[in-house]
Amino acid sequence: MDVRNMIELMQDGMIETVKIFFFTLIFTLPLGMFVAFGRMSKFRIIRYLFKFYIAIMRGTPLMLQLLVVYYGPYFLFKVPLSNYDKFYAVIIGFVLNYAAYFGEIYRSGIEAMPIGQYEAAKVLGYNKVQTFVKIILPQVIKKIIPPVTNEIVTLVKDTSLAFSIAYIEMFSVAKNIASAQTTMTPFIIAGVFYFVFNLLVAFVMGRVEKSLDYYTVK
Repeated sequence: MDVRNMIELMQDGMIETVKIFFFTLIFTLPLGMFVAFGRMSKFRIIRYLFKFYIAIMRGTPLMLQLLVVYYGPYFLFKVPLSNYDKFYAVIIGFVLNYAAYFGEIYRSGIEAMPIGQYEAAKVLGYNKVQTFVKIILPQVIKKIIPPVTNEIVTLVKDTSLAFSIAYIEMFSVAKNIASAQTTMTPFIIAGVFYFVFNLLVAFVMGRVEKSLDYYTVK
């Protein structure tokens, strides 16, 4: 089997990898903000609940979390695995995991803002929502772009962990072809795909960061 045939066989897997990436990102970005606010809540119970959630998500392997999300309904509620779509399990597992990381990144950015920003906004007559949306949030986004980019790059590579619940994405296809053909070529193709994908992510995030230079506090 030549390289062209291998790439053709891996195309569907590449599409699945991209789907995992984009759906995780779409849900994680807003959920991370929710986690950040929960972590900063003035109510101790809420604050500690989110702190515990973050500790669990960051303190256990993503692969283990995927297994729990997929097999949990069967062992706990006897829901047949045939009725549970693996794609949903993958997305739920990834979103819950990455929301914890994004939440902490958001929180660090928000808490790093000088108190003077809030005081100046109050003098100008802004309420709390206006202050956050119009003044604080744009500056926070500018500050957190580098760590967010690192997490997104990691997400691209972590999509390969979907193989742990036998979800067919690119890495799974590459592994199957390599085993059948006894060759490293599929892994090289997969490596090139991840590398190019991450180059694109870095480029896009770099453009986003540059577009926010206006909000840099000097």
